[in-house]
Amino acid sequence: MNSRTVLARSLSICAVLALPALVLRISGLHPDAVLALLIYGAAVVAASFLLAWAAESAQVDISGGLAIAILALIAVLPEYAVDLYYAYTAGSNPDYVQYAAANMTGSNRLLLGLGWPVVVLVALTAAKKLTGKKVSALHLENSNRLELGFLLTAGVVAFWMPISGEIQIWFGVLLLLWFGFYLIRLAKGEVEEPHLIGTAAALGGLPKRRRRVVVPTLFVVSAAVILLCAEPFAESLVEAGTELGIDQFLLVQWLAPLSSEAPEFIIAIIFAARGNGANAMATLISSKVNQWTLLVGSLPIVYFFGGGETALPLDDRQVEEMLLTATQTMMGVAMLLSLRFHRWSAWVLLALFAVQFPITSTEGRLILSGICAAIALAGFGYRYRLILPTFLAPWKPPADHKSEDDGLRMPVADRA
Repeated sequence: MNSRTVLARSLSICAVLALPALVLRISGLHPDAVLALLIYGAAVVAASFLLAWAAESAQVDISGGLAIAILALIAVLPEYAVDLYYAYTAGSNPDYVQYAAANMTGSNRLLLGLGWPVVVLVALTAAKKLTGKKVSALHLENSNRLELGFLLTAGVVAFWMPISGEIQIWFGVLLLLWFGFYLIRLAKGEVEEPHLIGTAAALGGLPKRRRRVVVPTLFVVSAAVILLCAEPFAESLVEAGTELGIDQFLLVQWLAPLSSEAPEFIIAIIFAARGNGANAMATLISSKVNQWTLLVGSLPIVYFFGGGETALPLDDRQVEEMLLTATQTMMGVAMLLSLRFHRWSAWVLLALFAVQFPITSTEGRLILSGICAAIALAGFGYRYRLILPTFLAPWKPPADHKSEDDGLRMPVADRA
């Protein structure tokens, strides 16, 4: 199938999925909550794919720090549009406070608990096919210690949220500044040739003039669809929960992030399946930094502008969810300190992600948090010599990440 056919087919599918939602939104019709959830959810997923393809192909024309800054902000639009709507609405309607926290904790745990291990397991399976030998660990680049350093620092300070029982504006500003510094550091790194696949490759392969018209158009169209559908999608999640007798908190926590992160997951899995697991994993680590800084930091600020106080309050359930998310984050960082993601680590993350769904009690969530914390402490203890270099990585010149001492270097893959 040639690139034009691939592009035409992909854009047509997205148009078919998004059109019903746009018709409903513009006409002002209000269908049944469950039907609305399906229609607006499909539109958000379609727009997310358009945004992902456009962001990837834009790397052909935009280089260096500008590309990093623009693409990092664009990529999170689908997820943030829904979460920030909840935070803004919570400023005038306290019932929505729980949904802002739910969406944020769900998206973070979904990315680390499901996205990370699935990509690693797919990459290791692909490596076995390529080498004919069983590979037990995915090796990351030395430069990825930079992302881990930013995530480690953000992960440590994040415990302030469950301790204080709220997310203050000053704390949000600090996280936003940390994210801004992260973008600055990325901008100073080496610019690599983009590895495009599928629809993104078809877009990147268009003649320059046509590409520079089509790609910005896709940005505008997908952003418009997301902004138009964010409110009804968010509202339909809550209403559908009532209608179906499903915990609204759980629907908001898991379904909304899953729909907005699906394109990123699928693209990362495809990269991993084609033998580019290290880059796929690096992308997901960067996304985790995004979520744990930019997303979390934005919530109290948006809540304030929506009419709320200077801090986004967390009730007992949200404190527990925040604690679980924070300990899971530290567990993930501890597993990657050596820049090797082992097969057993992936299975542990998947198991702990799956086991949280039947857990509905405070005791259960606290026990699960304790297990994650214990694994994290064991990992940090076993690799204690790598803690300081990881903490200092954000402050090192870019060249230092390419010339770490031999004690921090690992083989390309560990073979069983």
